[in-house]
Amino acid sequence: MTMIYGEVAPGFDSVRAAFAKNFTRHGDLGAAVCVYRNGHPVVDLWGGVADAETGRPWTRDTLQLVYSATKGATATAVHMLVERGALDLDAPVAKYWPEFAANGKADIPVRWLLSHRAGLVALDHPVPLKEALAWHPMTEALAAQRPLWTPGTAHGYHGRTWGWLVGEVIRRVSGRSPGRFFADEIAAPLGLDFFIGLPAVERDRVSRMAYQRPDVDLTTLPAESVPEELREQVAAWRDPNSFSNRAYAVTDPASIDFDSPEVQAAELPASNGIGTARALARMYAALIGEVDGVRLFSSAVLASAAEEQAGGKDQVMLIPSRFSAGYVLPTASNPMLGSSSFGHTGRGGSLAFADPEHGVAFGYAMNNIVGGIGDVRASSLVETVREALA
Repeated sequence: MTMIYGEVAPGFDSVRAAFAKNFTRHGDLGAAVCVYRNGHPVVDLWGGVADAETGRPWTRDTLQLVYSATKGATATAVHMLVERGALDLDAPVAKYWPEFAANGKADIPVRWLLSHRAGLVALDHPVPLKEALAWHPMTEALAAQRPLWTPGTAHGYHGRTWGWLVGEVIRRVSGRSPGRFFADEIAAPLGLDFFIGLPAVERDRVSRMAYQRPDVDLTTLPAESVPEELREQVAAWRDPNSFSNRAYAVTDPASIDFDSPEVQAAELPASNGIGTARALARMYAALIGEVDGVRLFSSAVLASAAEEQAGGKDQVMLIPSRFSAGYVLPTASNPMLGSSSFGHTGRGGSLAFADPEHGVAFGYAMNNIVGGIGDVRASSLVETVREALA
């Protein structure tokens, strides 16, 4: 049996039980979960192994790469600039980044980048990975790229390009890289153990990821054997020219080793944030209220940041999705705590969000990256929190 460490406030013991069940029944290897309520931690738990190969235990300060849950941290940096009057989401991107105006993009507003409406999910010519990690070659390629649909008419998840697009706006406005801005203006005031661009001295604290493949690879089945509700997605996965594949093939090679020191040290504001569940929960808590004297957003900026900007069928994921200006909003498959929730998921299971109606912020990070559908680890924890609140 996996030992569970940490603390829960009275009334939240059920969350400890649900977290333990994730290890015994739902495949967790190493993980952490943290919940803040009204600016204070009520759940802070961890357990398992940080490295399945060596048996290194997951400790209180183990760091975990959280894939696209990084987007929530980057979006927070954007809204900090809005809070300060330095950035207008309705201004053209080209106001801050003049080169971006090329190929018919002069009128795209910043909020369309944030809400996946710019039509820049892929590149006609992928950038060599080493150059993409160096930043400028990728932003230059995106500035020159033509949109793949008429901007503003549809939305589709910009899984990889979002980080360079939004991060370059942060860089142009603030004069600092997105990772540096996050470190200075968000992580430092709140004491967050979270990095976009991992310092070398933190490398030994990072958990090693394991990848659990789905029991059945749907792309290998005859079309008539694929469940009808999944056939459009599976057909897209089989087509190398689909948006579903091209969105993750913007570098050459397309595959990125997120365990490598080079990738973890680079700044990929869409996908390589590394930190603790505690840091994510604490950051979201500071968006909806005060945490140890720090509040990141005013009520007006919070309302704007969480307002729906895009909804309906996603041109990349081919399922319904909802986005605010940078955050994921609740859907049937990811209801979070309710209609006021906003946050972001990450590949394989990570989740972080805030719910101002309940005064709750939630963070969950783990190293067993689960593919396909049927992963209930985060959702079971959220549901248990909901029951504890009731």
